[in-house]
Amino acid sequence: MKQAGFPLGILLLFWVSYVTDFSLVLLIKGGALSGTDTYQSLVNKTFGFPGYLLLSVLQFLYPFIAMISYNIITGDTLSKVFQRIPGVDPENLLIGHHFIIVLSTVAFTLPLSLYRDIAKLGKISLISTVLTTLILGIVMARVVSLGPHIPKTEDAWIFAKPNAIQAVGVMSFAFICHHNCFLVYGSLEEPTVAKWSRIIHVSTLISVFISILFATCGYLTFTGYTQGDLFENYCRNDDLVTFGRFCYGVTVILTYPIECFVTREVIANVFFGGTLSSVLHIIITVAIITVATLVSLLIDCLGIVLELNGVLCAAPLIFIIPSACYLKLSEEPRTHSDKIMSCVMLPIGAVVMAVGFVMAVTNPQDCTHGQEMFYCFPDNFSLTNISISHFQVTTQLSILNVSIFQ
Repeated sequence: MKQAGFPLGILLLFWVSYVTDFSLVLLIKGGALSGTDTYQSLVNKTFGFPGYLLLSVLQFLYPFIAMISYNIITGDTLSKVFQRIPGVDPENLLIGHHFIIVLSTVAFTLPLSLYRDIAKLGKISLISTVLTTLILGIVMARVVSLGPHIPKTEDAWIFAKPNAIQAVGVMSFAFICHHNCFLVYGSLEEPTVAKWSRIIHVSTLISVFISILFATCGYLTFTGYTQGDLFENYCRNDDLVTFGRFCYGVTVILTYPIECFVTREVIANVFFGGTLSSVLHIIITVAIITVATLVSLLIDCLGIVLELNGVLCAAPLIFIIPSACYLKLSEEPRTHSDKIMSCVMLPIGAVVMAVGFVMAVTNPQDCTHGQEMFYCFPDNFSLTNISISHFQVTTQLSILNVSIFQ
């Protein structure tokens, strides 16, 4: 919303969700037309080895970068949760961003990622859905209690902003599940295109409803001060939000293994003919997670990660490749609705990918790097105090013990 302008952002969110819905069904239709059961085999049969290689790179990079972003989120959120425990020193390295990432990886994400069957993560996905609902309730509550205390930026209600392409990249990142749709499709009982279509329509509708609520409540609360990680906007001494951060961290940890499944499957398909022995399964899983963890320890700004992953990986996986495959495989007349939509999606995806990358590099999102926002201080703090250091913020808050929620 901040990047696109609030009204245009809402419209783009609906549009991206519709395109996502359409392309997910289109992929399975392409699989049925070509007699293939994976995204990679579909592209291989349609465009040969060069297409297969390009898709494999994208299919690996997208979930791999997502794993990095999930680690960043886990470190950001859970470190602030542990800082709220009475008697805990906020500067203790054992509750720091980096240590939390390593601990959550070793204790939770690595063991869960070692499963071989993605269907076993079904109950975990249900827990994530329940926690997401709780987090949404907290964000909605704070738009009422916190929003009036935060001054609105001058450009808060402009219809459109020049960074709208970057917004499409972030939205594409949020909605994409194309890289694992064949895995999920294969886990259905008696999978058919009709059943898949019904599931996708319902899932996308629920997803866009949740996304609209999150985006609207978050933006109405913080307007132009909104961060790439929404929980970076809330004050650390807000206990309700601290509970929300805990739920958010758990949700991300439980989602992480699904992305690891895809990266591992890509490696298995490209280098090992689609099957891995038990030893290779463990070695490759540990290697993927280790590299993702090391990279996430070097990066602490979520916004740029989401943007680049959205425009470089999500855009071609959503807009370009499904459309290109269907256009080549389908024998429907050119006036068929699926073909018309595919012809529209393909060039739009190319524009989003090219322009979005340039804008993400030349005009990156702001990032507080863990600092408290100015409105978390008493009334005598002003906008000029935003650059205060992390240590100063923590110390002053502990001394003043002032909260706008009390």
